[in-house]
Amino acid sequence: MDIANKQLFATSLLALGTIASQPLLADSIAEALAGGKAYGDFRLRYETVDQDNSLKDADALTLRSRLGYVTDTVNGFSATLEFEDISVVADMDDYSNAIGKNPDYSVIADPETTEIAQSFLQYKTAQTLSKLGRQVLTLDNHRFVGHVGWRQDRQTFDAFSTQYNPSEKLKLQYAYLDQRNRIFAEDRDVNSEDHLAQASYKMAVGTLIAYAYMLEVDDGTDNALDTFGLRFEGATPMGGMKLLYSAEYASQESENGSLDYDADYMLLEGGLVFSGLTAKVGYEVLGSDDGNYGFSTPLATLHKFNGWGDQFLSTPDEGLVDMSVSLSGKLMGGKWSLVYHDYEADEDSATVDDLGDEINAVYAMNFGKTYYAGIKYAAYSAGDIKVDADKFWLWGGAKF
Repeated sequence: MDIANKQLFATSLLALGTIASQPLLADSIAEALAGGKAYGDFRLRYETVDQDNSLKDADALTLRSRLGYVTDTVNGFSATLEFEDISVVADMDDYSNAIGKNPDYSVIADPETTEIAQSFLQYKTAQTLSKLGRQVLTLDNHRFVGHVGWRQDRQTFDAFSTQYNPSEKLKLQYAYLDQRNRIFAEDRDVNSEDHLAQASYKMAVGTLIAYAYMLEVDDGTDNALDTFGLRFEGATPMGGMKLLYSAEYASQESENGSLDYDADYMLLEGGLVFSGLTAKVGYEVLGSDDGNYGFSTPLATLHKFNGWGDQFLSTPDEGLVDMSVSLSGKLMGGKWSLVYHDYEADEDSATVDDLGDEINAVYAMNFGKTYYAGIKYAAYSAGDIKVDADKFWLWGGAKF
């Protein structure tokens, strides 16, 4: 954390201490602490990875325990403190955790850790919501900024974020990120100087979103990653059905030392809801700069996009074109989904064109408000790069 941000956090703590020192407010703060709410979420998950390479097949049984407390509100202020622990169960740890453990096994990115997951001060009014401290931060569909909640160690940010709603239709958001707390315990947390700005406007036919995400790793090098874009998404009743649609375009400039790259992003998605089913067709392009650089989204919930097999967490230099078809619905109190992806390079080279295809399947359900469980499978068939890979998950949990 640089000097300016240390001062910001110190000033906030001093302000909170000053409030607490006032006799009339001290009782209110004590009541806020006593009148707060505890919460928890415990998820036990088995995961296995089988890849057609020299790495050993991996399997892991891990328990994520999350406990938190939210105070009651005093003059618009409240505070949240949350702890998170990820532990191996029954010594089932035959996997590489991506940060040094068991490198001869395939990766399951769930390292053991115990840490403060969230710790922030919040101020809320009818039109404004601001947070200062370690927090979960997501924007839109998680394509550019997300919490990576699929992994056991959720991504958070040390940040100041604010949201302003001048009307029911217009929402303005801004966040400054001082540190990216990634999914690899504390080993790969990244000091940063990231600025996220977004404006969204609701219309009868959908929501229009404009954004500017200006990212920079604070390591003393020139490494700016600036993305500017527009997104439109909506739904329209059509007889007894519902039509779904979304379109997005973004341009990106990447600075890496003396190297500068430009790449574009495009998404077209259409769907139909009918007879309890939802069918979608998607066309997503993460562009390439002449085969030298692929469009990047380092803060995204990447598992949600381009296949659950996580083969494209980093975009190839040739870029990525993802054609997808999905069908989902409800069955026996739960929800199921089937997805097919076909991958190609955005910029073909002499050796890279076909990037493979993938089949995904999932079934999950809740048992009342407390318990939940699910099963999930991903099968990736390699093209000109990578290798065939199968992944399987089985999980259950409880929350309060």
